Amino acid sequence: MTSGYALSVRFTTRDADAAQRFDALVERTMEGIRAEPGTLVYVSHVPVGEPLVRVFYELYADEAAFQAHEGQPHVKQMLKEREQYLSSTEVVFLNEQVGKRPAGPGVTT
Repeated sequence: MTSGYALSVRFTTRDADAAQRFDALVERTMEGIRAEPGTLVYVSHVPVGEPLVRVFYELYADEAAFQAHEGQPHVKQMLKEREQYLSSTEVVFLNEQVGKRPAGPGVTT
């Protein structure tokens, strides 16, 4: 199996209003992300009992697909706007070991 390129991002929003505004920003950005061929999974989660936190899981076909994602105008706009809503951001890059996931461009199962 060819490994994809994955990361998780933990965002802590400033308050409940900022969380709502951040969610709206993410929703607007998703239209463009859904059209990215190398973005296999891009999901936002709210951890149980942590209403101000969002955890994103992102899986790309490869590092080039991640770089292409980062260069998209809709992503650049999101990166620029999001800071006003956040008190912290933690990024963890992940090495795939084993699992079940969707196949995509450049990824074989």
